[in-house]
Amino acid sequence: MLRPQPSPVWRPFTQHLLDPVAKRIARTEGAYLIDEDGRAIFDAISSWWVITHGHRHPAIMDAIRVACERFDQIIFAEYTHEPAEELAKGLIRLAPPGLAHVFFSDSGSTSVEVALKMALGFFYNRGAPRSRIVVMEHSYHGDTVGTMSTGARGVFNAAYGPLLFNVDTIPFPEPGREQDTLDAFEQFCRGGQIAALLVEPLVLGAGGMRMYPPHLLTELKRIAEQHQTLLIADEVMTGWGRTGTLFACEQAGITPDILCTSKGMTGGAVPLAATLCSTEIFDAHLSHDRSRMFFHSSSYTANPIACAAALANLGVWQDEPVATRIGALARMHRERLAQFRSDPRFVNVRQAGTIAAFDLDVAASGYLSEVGPRLRAFFRQRDLLIRPLGNVIYLMPPYCVTADDLDRVYAAIDEAASTIVRVRP
Repeated sequence: MLRPQPSPVWRPFTQHLLDPVAKRIARTEGAYLIDEDGRAIFDAISSWWVITHGHRHPAIMDAIRVACERFDQIIFAEYTHEPAEELAKGLIRLAPPGLAHVFFSDSGSTSVEVALKMALGFFYNRGAPRSRIVVMEHSYHGDTVGTMSTGARGVFNAAYGPLLFNVDTIPFPEPGREQDTLDAFEQFCRGGQIAALLVEPLVLGAGGMRMYPPHLLTELKRIAEQHQTLLIADEVMTGWGRTGTLFACEQAGITPDILCTSKGMTGGAVPLAATLCSTEIFDAHLSHDRSRMFFHSSSYTANPIACAAALANLGVWQDEPVATRIGALARMHRERLAQFRSDPRFVNVRQAGTIAAFDLDVAASGYLSEVGPRLRAFFRQRDLLIRPLGNVIYLMPPYCVTADDLDRVYAAIDEAASTIVRVRP
């Protein structure tokens, strides 16, 4: 078998016999990646949804430099430190009201794992164990064993089936069929064994940028409360302004029992995650009995340098007109999407705040659609970082994007559709 050019690096979501050898990025700046040849590549997906204000925001970079002069990792089971304490207070101030405690981890997947364990521990410690988790069809919550179990079964996790536990799945709320989703959730809850509903609020990311209205989330929360079931909001992707508000839950007017956040929490600079929960969930683990403590940690819990970066990010949200930038980006998307809404080459043109998505109308759709690699190559030649989910093209640029940047992106999408996809008669 022919092997790719030698490199010890095994990259994520990469078929090394098919994908080109990766170009090296020499530096980053604003909305751009600068490669080893000096080419400026527009980062139209925020480097997998993490960069919010732009690459290397000065305030966040300065905070990291200062923290490096004082800290490296500190064992968080034994000690605490100022960056973590101040960050936790700041997160509680910004989060939906009623969330009162913060558990730090180091990735979106682990923040969801923590949430699942919190939910089951809550019922176990109260002497009324519940063992079932409800999720939404097409969901994606991460690549650890627990989060794969709660995500949609398919090509992402087919090889690992023997490791996965079963969950209950409600249908995605397709337009006109929202009641089916609510009825299915209520039916599961009536059995009395549902510990939690785990859901991506408003937008299902890797599942195809599927979007549903806020009132659906409001109703799911109402049903959960009626049956003493917890609601876990996976805001790893949707948080930090992506859907137009700081957290997507705000648009539904709800406070989840547990909220997971990562990606944009440090502005995308360094890895960090947090799982926020209510006092009731924290108190269920509070006891003179040591066996009722919350059994979870990682070596790098609450890394001080990462916490300092996140604390600086909170300062950016407070001191700079971030909400205005988000509103401007949403408006620019809306204006440019208008031309595609009646275009027969596209279906399901949609937007949620700073996220825009549309499906190319091709015979073979889905994540492994052959059009996906062709689109990636097309955009790569034009110095655009866009990674379609099969035939689903989506945009999620940093908030520093300009109108000229977006004009270039949308022109390339229009050209790609004409070049790659033949319009159906």
